[in-house]
Amino acid sequence: MIETKQERLAALDVYRGATMLFMASEIMRISRVTDSFPGNPFWQFISFQTSHVAWTGWSMWDLIQPSFMFMVGVALPWSIASRKAKGQTHRDLWLHTLWRAFALVALGIFLRSVGKPQTNFTFEDVLTQIGLGYPVLFWLGWQSARIQGIAAAVILVGYWMLFALFAAPGAGFDWSAVGVDEGWPHHLNGFANHWDKNSNFAAWFDQWFLNLFPRSKPFVFNGGGYLTLNFIPSLATMIFGLLAGGLLRSDNSSDEKIKVLLKAGAAGIIAGWALDVLGICPMVKRIWTPSWALFAGGCTCWLLLLFYWLIDVKQWRSWTFPFTVVGVNSIAMYCLVHLIDRFVGESLKVHFGREVFSIFGIAFVSVLEGGAVLIVLWLICYWMYQRKLFIRI
Repeated sequence: MIETKQERLAALDVYRGATMLFMASEIMRISRVTDSFPGNPFWQFISFQTSHVAWTGWSMWDLIQPSFMFMVGVALPWSIASRKAKGQTHRDLWLHTLWRAFALVALGIFLRSVGKPQTNFTFEDVLTQIGLGYPVLFWLGWQSARIQGIAAAVILVGYWMLFALFAAPGAGFDWSAVGVDEGWPHHLNGFANHWDKNSNFAAWFDQWFLNLFPRSKPFVFNGGGYLTLNFIPSLATMIFGLLAGGLLRSDNSSDEKIKVLLKAGAAGIIAGWALDVLGICPMVKRIWTPSWALFAGGCTCWLLLLFYWLIDVKQWRSWTFPFTVVGVNSIAMYCLVHLIDRFVGESLKVHFGREVFSIFGIAFVSVLEGGAVLIVLWLICYWMYQRKLFIRI
C-alpha cells in the first residue's frame, strides 16, 4: 500500500493530546492516595508511574518530556511543507523559527516565574528546552536523513565526553553544599559518578551561567538536579523525531514505515539500556544522559508507532476525539494547567461546597478535585476547538 503525503498526521495530534492530559493529571496529586494506603501494591505502582524517579531508571512519567520533544521533531516536516505551500520564503521560515524559539523560551520563563517575587530565569522546563534547540533542529530539517543521524550521534558522543572528562566528585566532596545528603541512596559509584547529582559538568556550567541573570540570591544548585544544558542531548531526541517524521511523510508503504519504526525503537531501547548496564553511561532523565536520550527515543518511537498504527493505518478513530481536542491546542492546555488550576479548584469548592470532593473519604479528595479541574480545563479547550481558536507559536 502506497500512501500519499498527508496535510496533517492524525496520530500526532492524538499522541500529543494524550501526553498533555497525562502531564496535566499531576494536579490530581495521586501520590496522596498512596500515602493513605501504605503497602498497597496497586497504589504503589500507580504512584511510581506518575512520579519522576529519584535519579537512575525510569517511569512512565519520565517519558512525558521526551514525548513532547520527540513530537516537535516529528511535526517539523509537515510544518515546513505547510508553510512552503502558503508561499513563505526560506527567509520567512527562518524568521518564524527564530521567533518561535524566543517565544518558547520566554513563555517557559514566564510560567516558571508565576508567584515568584521576580523573574525566575530558569531553562530546564520543556518549553525552554525546545526553544533552545529549535533553530538547530530547523536547520537539520533541510538536511538529508544521513546528516540528521550523524548530527544526533555527534551530539550524544560529544556530550558524553564533556561529562566523562570533567572531574568526578572525590571522597571529600561537600555534598551538602550542592543540596544533596551525604547518605542519599541514589549516589552513583565508579565511573558513573561523573553523572552524579549536582556535581557534574552541566551543574558546574549552571553555577556560572544562571548567575549571569538577576536573582534574589546566587544560584548554587537545582533541587531536582535538572540542568540548562539538557537541551543539547534532548536536541538529539528531537532529531530522532525529525527522522521519524521524515519517514512517515515519505512515499514508503505503511508496512515499511511500521517495520522501520519498530526496529528503530528497539535499537534505541537496547542501546540506552546497554550503555547503562555496562557502566558506560548511566540512564538519568533529570540530566538527559546520552543513554537516556537513546532509551527514551526508542520508547517514544514505539509510542508514535502505536498511535500511527491504530489511527492512520487501521483508522480506529472513534476514541480519539478527547485527545485531539487537547492535542491541537497543547500550548493552551499547558498554560491553563500552570496558570488557573488552583483558581478553578477553589471556585468549584466555593460554588459546590468545601466538602464536595470528600464524598469518598479524605484519601481521594485530591484525585476528585484534580479530576474535576481537569474536566473544566478540557471543556475550555473544547470551547476553543469548536470556535477554531488555536494558540500556536
